[in-house]
Amino acid sequence: MNEVVQALIGRSNRLGADPKNTNYAGGNTSAKGAVTDPVTGEDVEVVWVKGSGGDLGTLTPAGLAVLRLDRLRALVDVYPGVEHEDEMVAAFDFCAHGKGGAAPSIDTAMHGLVDAAHVDHLHPDSGIALACAADGEKLTAECFGGAVVWVPWRRPGFQLGLDIAAIKAANPQAIGCILGGHGITAWGATSEECEANSLRIIRTAEMFLAERGAAEPFGPVVDGFEPLAPDERRARAAALAPYVSALASADRPQVGHFTDAVAVLDFLARAEHPRLAALGTSCPDHFLRTKVRPLVLDLPPTAPVEDAIARLAELHAAYRTEYEAYYRRHASPDSPPMRGADPAIVLVPGVGMFSFGRDKQTARVAGEFYVNAINVMRGAEAVSTYAPIEESEKFRIEYWALEEAKLARMPKPKPLATRVAVVTGAGSGIGKAIAHRLVAEGACVVVADRDAENAAAVAAELGGADKAVAVTVDVTSEEQIKAAFDAAVLAFGGVDLVVNNAGISISKPLLETTSADWDRQHDIMARGSFLVSREAARIMIEQGRGGDIVYIASKNAVFAGPNNIAYSATKADQAHQVRLLAAELGEHGIRVNGVNPDGVVRGSGIFAAGWGAQRAATYGIPEDKLGEFYAQRTILKREVLPEHVANAVFALVGGDLTHTTGLHVPVDAGVAAAFLR
Repeated sequence: MNEVVQALIGRSNRLGADPKNTNYAGGNTSAKGAVTDPVTGEDVEVVWVKGSGGDLGTLTPAGLAVLRLDRLRALVDVYPGVEHEDEMVAAFDFCAHGKGGAAPSIDTAMHGLVDAAHVDHLHPDSGIALACAADGEKLTAECFGGAVVWVPWRRPGFQLGLDIAAIKAANPQAIGCILGGHGITAWGATSEECEANSLRIIRTAEMFLAERGAAEPFGPVVDGFEPLAPDERRARAAALAPYVSALASADRPQVGHFTDAVAVLDFLARAEHPRLAALGTSCPDHFLRTKVRPLVLDLPPTAPVEDAIARLAELHAAYRTEYEAYYRRHASPDSPPMRGADPAIVLVPGVGMFSFGRDKQTARVAGEFYVNAINVMRGAEAVSTYAPIEESEKFRIEYWALEEAKLARMPKPKPLATRVAVVTGAGSGIGKAIAHRLVAEGACVVVADRDAENAAAVAAELGGADKAVAVTVDVTSEEQIKAAFDAAVLAFGGVDLVVNNAGISISKPLLETTSADWDRQHDIMARGSFLVSREAARIMIEQGRGGDIVYIASKNAVFAGPNNIAYSATKADQAHQVRLLAAELGEHGIRVNGVNPDGVVRGSGIFAAGWGAQRAATYGIPEDKLGEFYAQRTILKREVLPEHVANAVFALVGGDLTHTTGLHVPVDAGVAAAFLR
C-alpha cells in the first residue's frame, strides 16, 4: 500500500473510532501525494479523499476517491458560481486518476482546493456546539484565539471549498476552522500534524464548554417528568412501541430502535426540551438522519398508557400536517417528491427515544445522531443560545438533488426488508435454518429458544444486533413469552412475522405414553404455539399493518403412524390452529399458514435428543440410516433438510402469496398418505 494512503487510512480509522470526534459516516479525510502516471511515466499529484457514504472508522483504500490535483484545481477557472455548483460534482469524474476509486463526495472540493497536504473535515459535538451557538464567531475567537478561524454557514459544495481555501491563505497561523452550523476542518503538512490539529480543536472546544458552561443548560427538572425506574420505563416503552411503530410507518414500513440513554432521559426531564426539540437539529448529517425535528410526547411518564397512545396519535397527525406545510413552503418545481411525512425520532419523557429507518442500522444510527444533537444543544445552550441554521437551508439539504442521487444508488430492498420476525426454537435445526433464510432475505430476526447459549450463537452467526437478537424463552410460560415479545419490539420496533417452530417429540406406543408425556407434549407445542400466536396477534393488531404467522406442523398432522400418539395429536392441534386463526385474524390483514415437514433428521434438535433413536427402533433400522429410510418411502426419494422447510416459510411470507391464508404446504418429498384432502 502507498505510504501516504496507509497513513491516511490509519488516521481516518483512529479519528472515526471515537464518537467524540465524528459521528457514524460523518466527515471525511484526505491526503495529497505523487504517483506515477502509467501513460507518461511521470509523477503526477493526486488527492485521496474519503468517498461518498463511507465511514471513517472502517475506511479502507477501496473507499477512497482518487483525483488528479491539477485537473481538480483547474475547475476553479470554469466554476459557474453558487447557483450552478451542484454541476461541479459531475465534473469530478473528469478529474479521476485511473478508475477513480469510490464516488467523490460533495466535500471533495474542500480537500482539493485547500493548500495543505492533509485535511480533515469532522463533525464533533463540541465543534458543532460552537458552530450552532448564536454568537459562534465570537466564542470561536475566545476559545482558540487566531488558531482557528470562523467560516459562516454555507451549504457543502464547491463554493465552501473556495471559501475555506481563501481563509487558510489569509490566516497562515491557523490550524483549522469552525464551519458555522456544520462542523470543523483542520489541516497539516503531515498526516500526524493534521490528526493532532483535529484533536486539538475538538478537545479545546470540549474544555471551553465544560469550563465556561452553565450548570443546567436545559433548565431545571420539571416535576413529574423525571425518568421512570429502569424496569418501569422499559415496560412502558414495550407497551407503546407497537403504536409508535405504526405512526412512524404510516407512509412506508420502518424498522425501529429504542434507547433510554441517560443523555436522552435528562434532556426530556428538563424545562427547555420542548423549545429546543422544536428548533430541530442543525448539522446536515444530523437532520438527514433524524428529519428536520422530532415528535415529542407532551405527557408525563405516569399518564395512563391509553392517554399516551391517544395523544401520540394526535401529535402524529399534527406532525404530518406541519411536515407537509414545511415541504410546500420550500419546495421548488424541480425539488424531489416528498419522501414521507412521518417522524424518524419519537421522544417520550421519562421513558426514552424511538428512532426509525429502512433497516436496523439506519434506525440505530438515527438515534445516535439525535443523541449527538442533544449534546450539541447542551454545549450551545451552556455558553450561548442554540441557533441552528434556517429551515429553508435545512430543506435545501434534505431535498438536495445530490442527496436524492445518493438514495437512488442504494441497492434495491430485499423481499423481507423492514420485516421483524420472531422464530421460536431457532437455536438449532429447522428453526435455525428458518432464521438464516429470513435474515438473508432482509428481515430482522428474534432468535427465541429455551437454550440461551444456542440462541446467542445463532444470533451472532446472523450478524449481530443489527440483524438478530437472542431471547431465552420457554413457550409454556406466558410471562417468558411476553418478555420475549417485549424484547422484540424494543430491539426492532415491532413484530411482523412469527414462526411457531419450538417443539419436542415423545415417541411411544399408546400403552407406554403417560399422562405426563401427553401434557408435556401438548404444553410445549399446542399450548405454546397458541400463547405465542396470541401475543403476536395482539402486537400486530396494535400496529395495524397486518402480518404473518407460520406454524411448523408436520405430515403427522394428517398421517396416522404407529407409536406416536402424543406428538401426532399435538401436530393435528397445531394444524387446526392454523385454520382457526386464519379465519379469525384475516380481518386484521394477518395471514396464518403452515408447513408440514416430514423426517427432517439432519441437524434436528428433536432427532438428536432421542427421538431419532426411538423412530429408528420403531422401523427396525440403524439410527444413522433414518434419513435415508425416510427418503426412500417418499415419492421423490429425497431426504428433507432444514433448509427445505425454511424455503417453504419464505415462499409463504416473501410477498408472492399475498392472498393466501389457511394453507398447509407439505415439505415431505411426497408422502401419499399425508396428501391434504
